[in-house]
Amino acid sequence: MKTNLHLSMNPLLTRRSFVAGSLLFPGIVQQLLAASDAPLDPLAPRAPHFPAKAKRVIFIFLSGGMSHVDTFNHRPKLIADAGKPFGEKKGGSLFLKPPGWEFTPRGKCGMMMSSIFPQLGKVADDLCLINSMVTDAPDHTAMTFMMHTGSANVARPSIGSWVSYGLGTENQNLPSFVVIAPEIPYHGAENWGAEFLPGAHQGTRIIPGDEPIPNLSRRLPSGKLQNLELEMIASLNQRHLRGREADPQLAARIRSFETAAGMQMEAPEALDVEKESDTTLASYGIERGGKKGFAWQALAARRLIERGVRFVEVIDKGAGLGANWDHHGDMKRHEVNARDVDQPIAALIQDLKDRGLFDDTLVVITTEFGRTPAVVKPDHKGREHHSKCFSSFLAGAGVQRGLTYGMSDDYGIEVAGNKVHVHDFHATILHLLGFDHQRLTYRHAGLDFKLTGVNECQVVKGVLA
Repeated sequence: MKTNLHLSMNPLLTRRSFVAGSLLFPGIVQQLLAASDAPLDPLAPRAPHFPAKAKRVIFIFLSGGMSHVDTFNHRPKLIADAGKPFGEKKGGSLFLKPPGWEFTPRGKCGMMMSSIFPQLGKVADDLCLINSMVTDAPDHTAMTFMMHTGSANVARPSIGSWVSYGLGTENQNLPSFVVIAPEIPYHGAENWGAEFLPGAHQGTRIIPGDEPIPNLSRRLPSGKLQNLELEMIASLNQRHLRGREADPQLAARIRSFETAAGMQMEAPEALDVEKESDTTLASYGIERGGKKGFAWQALAARRLIERGVRFVEVIDKGAGLGANWDHHGDMKRHEVNARDVDQPIAALIQDLKDRGLFDDTLVVITTEFGRTPAVVKPDHKGREHHSKCFSSFLAGAGVQRGLTYGMSDDYGIEVAGNKVHVHDFHATILHLLGFDHQRLTYRHAGLDFKLTGVNECQVVKGVLA
């Protein structure tokens, strides 16, 4: 006997049971369900405040506090006065410690770089080096959070979430904000959280390896069965929406579920670097079949922005002492970390140029703070945390090329000219994307919040092309 199935009367056949049971993957469930306070289609493409130089961002974060005086801030007097007492600390004097590697001019611009970055030096003429960065305190957790959110300790949306909120996405089948991170950095996943912004703008984490996003592959045995299930879900969604058409939150949630389904179809291809040529893989330093390492992360970032993702962050290391750039015991570890990222970053810059993407893609390379030019003993092998001066890069869309901006004192201890606070850095990134940082706001708890907060800051016009 034929039985009619009445879905609305069967409590087991609900929208949620279909979706949670076999469609969505855990890595983005929280993000999608959090979209309940979002406007209709929160990821729809939107225009910025004014014509933008940059359409998208690749944000490279070197976790742990890379030493500016060993890498990009050449201080000849620090070399000349090595071992001399400088300043006072509890228990006695500090001593000036020279860089552990030789600096040489790179490119036609003559940008000074340490020998631990031989490949990056080859694209020096495409980079804008800022040697006058400052942040608020020498604390990993707080300053990592500040570099990502503008706040040292109070939960705020990530810069990637702000960009997603401001611009939406160019590809509804992929998230607008992706974080490629093999390990969790200081302050954890809050670094890519959306906080009070609509949940669709939260970063989606990708973990290099065999399964970059958990449960991304369909669970049903065939595409035909999955399509039937998706049609059933769409039917249930539309039935649930009837009589609730005036509820934008519900419509937004339904749209988010559709994005998740699209990811199952498109994300595997986007992350499949095996489709790249041998030449491209070799340029990044990837062996065919490799699915891990910073080189894979950099190439995956290019493939994602190429497919419409607005903001991709690449984090090279987690919060593990000594494994990242936090080298208190021996600065020679910097050489190991530099070897991991040097060739892939240089290859990414050149790859973007070759594909015509460099002129409208902003590349950001930064760390949370620098390391001390003076140490507790003349023969001390490591360096401590230093927030008063460090180095970062901008490159690509709307940025001067071959420029070294700002300067420190003779020893790299204090900024001596053109100081750039993290808030200025953020304001400049937003400006290149077409936003007035004072006007990109979100109303929450009766207040208008913004990435740069209530802090006095300004766009760094000296780095703009």
